[in-house]
Amino acid sequence: MEDRTLIRAALAVRENAYAPYSRYRVGAALLDVEGRIFTGCNVENAAYPVCCCAERTALFGAVAQGSRRFSAIAVAGGPEGEAPPLSGYAYPCGVCRQALWEFGSLRVLVAKSEEDYKTYLLEELLPHGFGPEHLEG
Repeated sequence: MEDRTLIRAALAVRENAYAPYSRYRVGAALLDVEGRIFTGCNVENAAYPVCCCAERTALFGAVAQGSRRFSAIAVAGGPEGEAPPLSGYAYPCGVCRQALWEFGSLRVLVAKSEEDYKTYLLEELLPHGFGPEHLEG
């Protein structure tokens, strides 16, 4: 699958974000190894710890639908009412990086647009992550 298809899905779902407090909308599109795309957006709450990032929303939806192996995730974010800003990319937070780590290595695309994006491996964004192998006795 072309990277731009995944980025396009992240940009589209970003419009569904519920971000009345930060007004920072994020969309994520997660690609599994079978070629299925699972999307998610950030969902805020007046009780801030209850919020959920776009990446975990996509991941949890994918897991709920039986997917466990992923090859890439695209993330696009920016202030409400405008395209992702020229000033920076929306990288997954540490909690999202850890949640994705549970399911193995994947490519992470951080995008401002379909043409302007950067690609990383998850282990570049979360070196020395904590995984299931650390719990084996």
